[in-house]
Amino acid sequence: MQNGFVKVASAVPAVRVADCEYNTLQIENIIAKAEGKGVEIIVFPELCITGYSCQDLFRQSLLLEQVETSMLMLLDFTRNLDIISIVGLPVVVGDLLLNCAAVIQKGDLLGLVPKTYLPNYSEFYEKRWFASAQDLQPTEIRFAGNKILVTPQPTLFKTCDGVLFGIEICEDVWAPAPPSNNLALSGADMIFNLSASDELIGKHKYLKSLLSQQSARTISGYIYSGCGFGESSQDMVYAGNAIIYENGSILAEGERFSLKPQAVMSQIDVEKLRSERRTNSTYVNAQRGHDARIVNAHTTVAVAQRDFELIREVNPHPFIPQSEEMESSCEEIFSIQVAGLAKRLVHTGCKTVVVGISGGLDSTLALLVCVKTFDKLDWPRKGVVGVTMPGFGTTDRTHTNAVALMESLGVTVREVSISAAVEQHFKDIGHDMAVHDVTYENSQARERTQILMDLGNKLNGLVIGTGDLSELALGWATYNGDHMSMYGVNAGIPKTLIKHLVKYVAASVDDTSRETLIDIIDTPVSPELIPADEDGNISQKTEELVGPYELHDFFLYYILRFGFRPTKIFMLARKAFNGNNGAPFYDDATIKKWLTTFLRRFFSQQFKRSCLPDGPKVGSVSLSPRGDWRMPSDASSTLWLKECEQISV
Repeated sequence: MQNGFVKVASAVPAVRVADCEYNTLQIENIIAKAEGKGVEIIVFPELCITGYSCQDLFRQSLLLEQVETSMLMLLDFTRNLDIISIVGLPVVVGDLLLNCAAVIQKGDLLGLVPKTYLPNYSEFYEKRWFASAQDLQPTEIRFAGNKILVTPQPTLFKTCDGVLFGIEICEDVWAPAPPSNNLALSGADMIFNLSASDELIGKHKYLKSLLSQQSARTISGYIYSGCGFGESSQDMVYAGNAIIYENGSILAEGERFSLKPQAVMSQIDVEKLRSERRTNSTYVNAQRGHDARIVNAHTTVAVAQRDFELIREVNPHPFIPQSEEMESSCEEIFSIQVAGLAKRLVHTGCKTVVVGISGGLDSTLALLVCVKTFDKLDWPRKGVVGVTMPGFGTTDRTHTNAVALMESLGVTVREVSISAAVEQHFKDIGHDMAVHDVTYENSQARERTQILMDLGNKLNGLVIGTGDLSELALGWATYNGDHMSMYGVNAGIPKTLIKHLVKYVAASVDDTSRETLIDIIDTPVSPELIPADEDGNISQKTEELVGPYELHDFFLYYILRFGFRPTKIFMLARKAFNGNNGAPFYDDATIKKWLTTFLRRFFSQQFKRSCLPDGPKVGSVSLSPRGDWRMPSDASSTLWLKECEQISV
């Protein structure tokens, strides 16, 4: 294991039914290639040494004797290999014939795991040949030159790095209470499944749903290998499913119905899985009373000495739904925001909301949520009071868009210039207007907030906050200015997602509103607190000052969701933002620079998050001091920044 990752593979070898020598050679060939690519654990299909579809040949002594000979071949072949291999084979244990998984490494047979649930319905009749693990008493046998305890007790295998994995076989995962439940609750980070599931119309989709759900329920890596080409097609066809999941998400999938052998590889992030389990108190409580026998793998292996290369894909925009889920996800997000605001309005008895409209993305989304809420409550939209408050940095473009959007949506439009009031304030405190410092900027933000709060009092309405999750993480808000509201509808939504939400609405409104929304989407993100340039364009661009939001949202996701250290986040960011597959490109120096900025601001700005107004949680990450994130405002960032400094670029 390196950087928390374990490289695993799901293999589908070529087979000949009942030809153990041929099958073993095919398995050895795949093991050798996987070892060369740094795979640490590889799994093969159910009964792959004999072939799954041997039927009554499983009763033949010659076949069963050849299985042991093949195991001796495999053990000899792996004597100098670090890789752990899991292969399927029939094993005689006293009066029983068991469908087993054998775990081998460096020439040793580490253990045999028998199948628990035997399908004996429809096209399956395994009980004709095999006994269940439930029929077994713990028995020590001598097999392939090794003394092995074969037991129905749950068994875990521990790698030299302390990673625990368990095994179940095909039908086991289809059972109402799969063995993997107990294995995971006993500590298994990963589950390997040796399978021989045949293909039927619609079955593959159900299988993937089942595996995804099981890996999510057990918060584990789930590596599945199913029989493929070469198995008997007398009555059934096997597609050769090789699939790797991690906590419900698919990492890799092989080619179905391939006529060639294949091995699908990926890396399971064990560190991330363990973080998720520690956070989930329900999972921790469920572990009570669960334990398993643990078998140790070899303690000296060379895998960890290899140069680490991250081969799995990393999503550069973890907060943004996949394209096929975008519409339904956007609708669900709006529904959460609307439901939260509707409850707050009904509870307070307020039928008016006041929201500052700047012509930027955040205030646009807040306004759209307010409008949708009033529509859902069957209240007139005139109860939504949009207030544009032009100041020293307001451009014609944003002001025009703000007014046009409010008019097109049919809300009440108010305009209150802040210039005169702020100029008077500067005179009162003795500030030179020519000095465009933090006082110059924050005075404008606080004046706008005062106007909104006072209008809220006057109109008996709630002031709706527009600040988003990304701004909260960076502290990119004026304390007691735009930092404050009576309900923050955007508090759970990162900046990278807001643009998609506005696009979603733009696709469903009339032409006038759509044109305005599209131009707002294309407008640079800015607080507009510094005067425009000579051409009247925005001169203060947020991302030039604090860095690209897509990088900051990436950092935020992995710090809050999993608690990763800076070096690992840097490594993931390098993979995500490498310019491949349409992803944006950032070089190492740029990623390090903005990661350092993020960490510095994230720690120093906690005092703003410690007194946030209420707002709905929308996704898996939240910074509410009453919910997901409780951090002292004076915590030191030294440890994190020091590690960041050590990143070489």
